[in-house]
Amino acid sequence: QVQVVESGGGLVQAGGSLRLSCAASGRTFSRYAMGWFRQAPGKERQCVAAITWSGDSTYYADSVKGRFTISRVNAKNTVYLQMNSLKPEDTAVYYCAAVLTYSGSFYTREDEYDYWGQGTQVTVSS
Repeated sequence: QVQVVESGGGLVQAGGSLRLSCAASGRTFSRYAMGWFRQAPGKERQCVAAITWSGDSTYYADSVKGRFTISRVNAKNTVYLQMNSLKPEDTAVYYCAAVLTYSGSFYTREDEYDYWGQGTQVTVSS
């Protein structure tokens, strides 16, 4: 089992940057594929980025491609989401999620993930 805790959210002006971190407990972090989701008020939660357990393959939603970067450092049990050129429409609660896997895949659906953090608020002002 793994617990994940997000940090790094906050208020930023449009065009600015933030880096979210997700710290995971457990000694088998390297066997977990990870994902970042977000949920804006009145909208469904969506995957914005995902990464394989090895970090060799990533996924980005079209809305964030070229602006967000997901990465992981398995030795630190941490996954990151670097967010650049932020827009007001990026405002949401951002969640980190983990799923134990023995494949080299990333996962983009909510129901594919077993463990979730509490979320961190990101607010982008215009």
